[in-house]
Amino acid sequence: MKDKVVVVTGAGNGIGRATALLLGALGARVVVNDLGASGSGEGQDAGPAEQVAREIVAAGGEAVADTHSVATRDGAAAIVQAAVDRYGRIDGVVNNAGILRDRIFHKMNEDEWRAVLDVHLNGSFYVSRAAAPFFKDQQGGALVHMTSTSGLIGNFGQANYAAAKLGIAALSKSIALDMARFNVRSNCIAPFAWSRLIGTLPSETEAEKQRLARMQSMKPEQVAAVAAFLVGDGAREINGQILAVRGNEVMVMSQPRPVASVHSATGWDQDSLQSHALPALKRAFTPLERSPEVFCWDPV
Repeated sequence: MKDKVVVVTGAGNGIGRATALLLGALGARVVVNDLGASGSGEGQDAGPAEQVAREIVAAGGEAVADTHSVATRDGAAAIVQAAVDRYGRIDGVVNNAGILRDRIFHKMNEDEWRAVLDVHLNGSFYVSRAAAPFFKDQQGGALVHMTSTSGLIGNFGQANYAAAKLGIAALSKSIALDMARFNVRSNCIAPFAWSRLIGTLPSETEAEKQRLARMQSMKPEQVAAVAAFLVGDGAREINGQILAVRGNEVMVMSQPRPVASVHSATGWDQDSLQSHALPALKRAFTPLERSPEVFCWDPV
């Protein structure tokens, strides 16, 4: 990691902060990007980014604060340019910036939908796209994106967040396929860790309280260790993958592949689909589960 230049978005708090601090401690030169908005995306404050940058420098590292928004093409370009202007190159990006605007689907409005997609999905695209020409020219680079089991598996009241996070997984895979010829890697992390955003989730029922208690036992630093590793040269063989980090557990998440098929020599009609295809295929259907139901054990 020594002297690599890495941009970390949303680095003022939580996983982003832990990642930036670890990268700095490992010898990377870090662009600490954070708009300083609230958990729902309102407002702006340079304080969080500047504080993290000061901590890295005070510990003997190199860092610069940046407060541009990832949600616009110009803002993302300015973030990447800040790395190039300050340090002469860019070697890695950790797309971590995010907001939450949870709402049950039939009540979700367009602003809540667009705001979350703009930060998570569009932001990951804009920053990655701004870095891509530099990676291509120098024949190397690494991208780490934060997806979520809310998108990979499902959750209540998060249609905007889930759509963005599942889109990020597809974006990462496409980047990996397109940019592998230039020695550019793109991977995703589905993190479990206590953060400012997690703290905004409901905690009214006993099940919700237990879930949040489990989340509090999982630290941002545990996710940061994997994010920093994926940026570094030690992960050169990892590309196009989705890793879940849950406490001290690191898991490879599955990606869609055919799991069952049926064939009819004469084609299908409504009756044969119901009488033959459905009974053969339904054993392979994915249950309508949420992330807490799939990850139902205590973190290790």
